[in-house]
Amino acid sequence: MSIKTSRRDFLKVSTIAGAGFMVGAGNTVKLARASALQGVAVAGIGVGGKGSSDIQQAGIYGNVVALCDIDKGTLEGQAKNFKQPKCYQDYRDLYAEMMDKIDAVVVSTPDHTHTCITAQALKAGKHAYTQKPLTRTIGEARYLGYLAKKNGVCTQMGNQGSTLDSMRNCVAQIKAGVIGEIKAVHIWTNRPIWAQGPNRDMTMAKFEAQMKKDFADDPELAEEEVAAKKKQIADALKNIDWDCWIGPAPKREFWPGIYHSFQWRGWWDFGSGSLGDMACHTANMPYGACDLKFPTEVVAESSGHDFNSFPALSKIWFQFPANDWRDAVEVSWFDAKTRPDASIFEKYGITKPTDSGSIIIGTKGCAYSPDDYARNYELRAEGGAKLEEIKGVEYRKAPTDAKSGDFDTRNKLEWFTAIQENKPELCWSNFPEFAGPLTETILLGNLAVWAAPEAGKRGETIKWDAKKLEVTNLADLKTPGVAKLVRPEYENGYEKIDWSELN
Repeated sequence: MSIKTSRRDFLKVSTIAGAGFMVGAGNTVKLARASALQGVAVAGIGVGGKGSSDIQQAGIYGNVVALCDIDKGTLEGQAKNFKQPKCYQDYRDLYAEMMDKIDAVVVSTPDHTHTCITAQALKAGKHAYTQKPLTRTIGEARYLGYLAKKNGVCTQMGNQGSTLDSMRNCVAQIKAGVIGEIKAVHIWTNRPIWAQGPNRDMTMAKFEAQMKKDFADDPELAEEEVAAKKKQIADALKNIDWDCWIGPAPKREFWPGIYHSFQWRGWWDFGSGSLGDMACHTANMPYGACDLKFPTEVVAESSGHDFNSFPALSKIWFQFPANDWRDAVEVSWFDAKTRPDASIFEKYGITKPTDSGSIIIGTKGCAYSPDDYARNYELRAEGGAKLEEIKGVEYRKAPTDAKSGDFDTRNKLEWFTAIQENKPELCWSNFPEFAGPLTETILLGNLAVWAAPEAGKRGETIKWDAKKLEVTNLADLKTPGVAKLVRPEYENGYEKIDWSELN
């Protein structure tokens, strides 16, 4: 019997005695108690920032046996929260030594390493919880969904609003027709809250040149500034494994404060900008409610970018074809605290729209969420009158227990419950059916942003065949590099994806 099979059988047998039951509207979910799930051996990869809460929440329901982070300080600090976990700076070392001793991984690293880390675990039959956006590029999202389904493992993406009853009920109400036929969708965010915009990178050569210019009349002071910066970098690299942080991305110099630890989101090589950061949250309810799969066209306007750093602001328009229950629909995205035209809100009596939210327009009224997660939502007719919900509409509730009052924790509980039951479909945001397709839809917007580098000017339209993962007008585009945002090419010796597997 294989290790993979014996571990799964052990988990099923050892947890079934401690399992309780929770009945939600229209479904029954067997709920695994935390004490029963302690047999699930978990590794946390990327344990600072959001990764800190991710692995600590996973530790409520599983046994954290290994931690990995490229930053020694972060790693040592997090290790104190668990009982003698094995610690690593390189996830490949963790896998080499611990793969046969773990059942699941929690991946909370920068976007550009999500796929290589998660894919290796999925191939080994391990369950995976990976932060949003699931991947940095469209093809990677399809690939992780493929691997999860092929290996029959339980997966969940970190768009924790998926476990809110309010979000699930809103989706069910809209699908039941509470606002009528869908006519338009608008989504907006206050992101970025990190630096974006052209000409932001720095190297030692550029810094030295700048110091010579700034202190042209005092060469000695210029040399002192350069020496101080070199020491700052050397001190930082005593704790940081920069090669591991770069991973499969193109090599570049470490520079304090512009990549590690939080600023990576604004770089094309490492992150996915405002859209990647927040759309998996803010577009989550509209995506589920309106079946926003398989867009056919997308175009964007931006404040300008240099193909290195994301623009400080972007607006994106997606076109979705009709499906078997709704007509074709346009979806608009606005970031950097921009919003749809004020008349849209005025029509429904919304006097103070928030800096982040969504509104779905129907023939009977609208569904308005004033937050990123649809924790709250309002159903309004024209003029602002309240629309009553349709009685008897059911939705699947996420499991809950005494420790999962926070919806982020509840998202972990749903994942662990699926593991205990060996039922991947119990996870709302599982890779093959939801998280992967949602990420694909969202990241298509970044192709349009890439093709809109000139400030204030609408860029080239991207025509898209979602089923084939192809830009159908690629040969006509003047913008270079679009294809690499569909199927990236890994560098630095990291295993390349065999894209033929997806055919």
